[in-house]
Amino acid sequence: MTRFTTPLISISRSLLCGAALLLGACGSGQDGKSAAPAAATPATPPVAASPAIQKIYDTTCSNCHGKPGTGAPQAHDTNAWAPRVAQGKEIVLGHIINGYKGMPPMGMCMQCAEDDFVAVTEYMSGVKLQ
Repeated sequence: MTRFTTPLISISRSLLCGAALLLGACGSGQDGKSAAPAAATPATPPVAASPAIQKIYDTTCSNCHGKPGTGAPQAHDTNAWAPRVAQGKEIVLGHIINGYKGMPPMGMCMQCAEDDFVAVTEYMSGVKLQ
């Protein structure tokens, strides 16, 4: 019996694989170990300094940093961000641009510039990067 694959099945498989890769990018990077519970976030999160930074957060960063259980430090959780920002601006930018553990390179924001990454990180962490 000859097996035929229709274009629709091939497209469906490709979409399924792509979705799995995107969801995997939000993983903790801890080889299946569950992440520590995130601290409670404020009921009303602060608004970013500019609409452009808010849009970057809403369309890319919030996919992991706005969903508990992804392993990513949650936006506005200063305790989770403290050890990261303590490493300094250059290390944090290196992790963002190159990817680190479960974080995909450039945080899936391919149109972002370094200044955008700094601003959105400062927004999420509540701390000015040094």
